[in-house]
Amino acid sequence: MCGIVGYLGNRQAFPIIIKGLKRLEYRGYDSAGVALLSHGMTVYKKAGKVSDLEKIVDLSKTGATIGIGHTRWATHGEPNDRNAHPHLSNSGNLAIIHNGIIENFHAIKEILLLRGYHFNSDTDTEVLVNLIEEVQKKENTSLDNAVRIALNEVVGAYAIVVLDLRNPDQLIAARKGSPLVIGIGDHEFFVASDASPIIEYTQKVIYLDEQEYAVINRGGEYDIRTLGNVLKSPEIKKLEFSLENIEKGGFEHFMLKEIYEQPKAIEDSLRGRMSAQNGWIKLGGLSEYITRIDNAERFIITACGTSWHSALIAEHLIEDLARVPVEVEYASEFRYRNPIIRESDVVIAISQSGETADTLAAINLAKERQAFIFGICNVIGSSIARTAQTGAYTHAGPEIGVASTKAFSTQVSIITLIALQLAAVKGTISTSKLREILYELENIPKKIEETLLLNDQIKEIAAIYKDATNFLYLGRGYNFPVALEGALKLKEISYIHAEGYPAAEMKHGPIALIDENMPVVFLATNQSAYEKIVSNVQEVKARKGKIIAVVHKGDTQIRELADHIIEVPETEEILSPLITIVPLQLLAYHIAIMRGCNVDQPRNLAKSVTVE
Repeated sequence: MCGIVGYLGNRQAFPIIIKGLKRLEYRGYDSAGVALLSHGMTVYKKAGKVSDLEKIVDLSKTGATIGIGHTRWATHGEPNDRNAHPHLSNSGNLAIIHNGIIENFHAIKEILLLRGYHFNSDTDTEVLVNLIEEVQKKENTSLDNAVRIALNEVVGAYAIVVLDLRNPDQLIAARKGSPLVIGIGDHEFFVASDASPIIEYTQKVIYLDEQEYAVINRGGEYDIRTLGNVLKSPEIKKLEFSLENIEKGGFEHFMLKEIYEQPKAIEDSLRGRMSAQNGWIKLGGLSEYITRIDNAERFIITACGTSWHSALIAEHLIEDLARVPVEVEYASEFRYRNPIIRESDVVIAISQSGETADTLAAINLAKERQAFIFGICNVIGSSIARTAQTGAYTHAGPEIGVASTKAFSTQVSIITLIALQLAAVKGTISTSKLREILYELENIPKKIEETLLLNDQIKEIAAIYKDATNFLYLGRGYNFPVALEGALKLKEISYIHAEGYPAAEMKHGPIALIDENMPVVFLATNQSAYEKIVSNVQEVKARKGKIIAVVHKGDTQIRELADHIIEVPETEEILSPLITIVPLQLLAYHIAIMRGCNVDQPRNLAKSVTVE
């Protein structure tokens, strides 16, 4: 949530900042603003979209070569012009942009009010910039030292960039709990929440670590220090994706593009990590610590949202194949119930961004209690990647659409490899069965491509049910989490109420909702419990519910009962979520488009939830 862009160099800052803010729109926001430093501080900010901000900018005053920009997702204060960032200090000398939450801002504000400060917004951010100014005056110190001292006084999470009217050759950036990336160009610097605004200009980046700040000076000089004032030697990394990865590539929306990218994303996630022909799996992060992980008495998997649904599939896979107990926890609840965590436990954290605040807090708690942390995320250099002892990247590539699609399928792919490698080490799977599953896994991308050919058929079904007010998604076994994920996709982007349930649980309440106006989506590809699913379909049919069934090719029993059949290629049951999710993604997409919804930027949602 929220987006930060900063620039210092020889080019005009404004075009770079505006383009960067547009690249960060996927993160979710409700207002935008810029501050430019050239013969004075010029600030423009506006509730609404970046395009609304552009309309109020006087282009004759945008010649600055240093500036900062922000897209805000409201936490403290309503989404309006005065609460939009950047915020100025009382003197007008300092401008700040901020992602995160300052939890003790009320107490700081009371002190500053007593010292004569006034406030023009309802935000915690304006309190922070005035605290920095107060420290600067009181200590008679440099801006970077004032930022360091002030940040040691605040409680909460932040990624900030600060400008000083009196020094048009310097940016100060700092982070704790919210991501911040510094791009290093030819005598120029870029600062952003993630790499998407930077990739057009440079592939060399530094990921700021927790409680670090950067002093960036014109001419190519920079220092990075801890908040304890210890000088660091940062590692400069090369970005592994190109500008084309974050463009729509001919698709109308990023979400549709990313649905169609799933075959390649899965291939990229599996490449070099398995061989069906030779019958081996080798995830580097798992192999390096295989003894520790193999000796785990229990796995705890913690995640939020779509990643939590991936975790539920992981529970099935690891218990089924490796025969180790697994508990799946909502990260947002995990640390608040005083969980039992033992040194013998392995905690797996799953997050697309690697910055999910609740998931990060959960694994920090587990780490304090000596559990072993394994991270699964998509973003190299992210907080979870750096906090975990080891882990695996999903290699999904940038995911711009707020509603995760290829993140889910690549997470499930990596989790499948983990379960299979553990099973092979433990001897709970035969060599022949292992090879059989690996061959099927290699064929999954082709089977997803085949499933994508059903797009037009699914679009026709969407047209019939686009005005429904409720949906029910039902599945069993490996497909129960898929039902949850399908319902979440519909809720996220079409704003239709939808619920996912285990099919057998329908009788314990939800069946009361079923009538001729209720579309019910069945995931009916299970070889196990197939007859039970048929029975569930009959129960819905008897109550006049409208049945949309995802089945294997050649299915006859459910065809006779369902109103609509979506036939997908057959595969191993444990791999079925990788295929059955695709029609549900397409169904949600088309319904949302037909309802006039913004599928890439759904209302009230942010791509990365970096505050608790």
